[in-house]
Amino acid sequence: MNFSVFFRACAFFLLGLLLVQCSFFDKEKKQIPDAPVHTLVFIDKTQSVNVNRAFVNDKYKQVLSDLVEQNIHQKGDKLEVYFIHENTQKARAMSLTCRTEVENTDNMSATDRGSAQTASDMLLQRERMVFLRQAVAKLGVQNVGNSQQYTDIWASLPVIAKAAETGSEVKVYYLSDMIESMKGAARRDFHNNAPKSNADAENWAKTDAKGPLKSYALGGADVKIVLPFEPTSSTKENNPTVTTYWTTLLQELGAVGVEEL
Repeated sequence: MNFSVFFRACAFFLLGLLLVQCSFFDKEKKQIPDAPVHTLVFIDKTQSVNVNRAFVNDKYKQVLSDLVEQNIHQKGDKLEVYFIHENTQKARAMSLTCRTEVENTDNMSATDRGSAQTASDMLLQRERMVFLRQAVAKLGVQNVGNSQQYTDIWASLPVIAKAAETGSEVKVYYLSDMIESMKGAARRDFHNNAPKSNADAENWAKTDAKGPLKSYALGGADVKIVLPFEPTSSTKENNPTVTTYWTTLLQELGAVGVEEL
């Protein structure tokens, strides 16, 4: 027997077997759906944010349109809206879950795959329109109660932490000026006492993250802070140290990709 030929044949056989196994596992991997996306939108309903201003209204509507398009793409994706005011944690205004199930098209012919994809896209787009319409309606809700006098953004943190516990991919959008304003011991009131420097903001955030807020693990949530300020706003109106405080605090609690829009 020619051992050289035999060994080459064995090597080709093993290589072929390995390629088949890799192809099988790749196919299995593709069939595993992405984790559902849990989107949380916190809309400021306090007297310091006026969503009726054209710039603010247009900006926030565009953000809502973008997040629905980007985050609602399969069955189980969820969109919840909370109002920011004195009682934020109990102010859930909307909760919708996507019901469109995207069909697995791996084993379909090209024609059937195209038809199935078109049908899924149409159903999904219809659901997205419902999500967006209801979210925009919540944007226009006016808060005429006493709760508009205080801003409890801290209360959004347990909501985010609870969503993170489900294993979903959590995406958070704050449509707010982020001016925390609550009375009481160990609370922050940025209307009367905002951080005067980035160093102050970072120190305050780390103190709060290790103190009263330490139990809220945000589990890698992706956070966008959408401020209601025009590009020409002064630093007195749009205080950058406030954003530094929130960026540091959220990262200290486990959020990733904190971004200001």
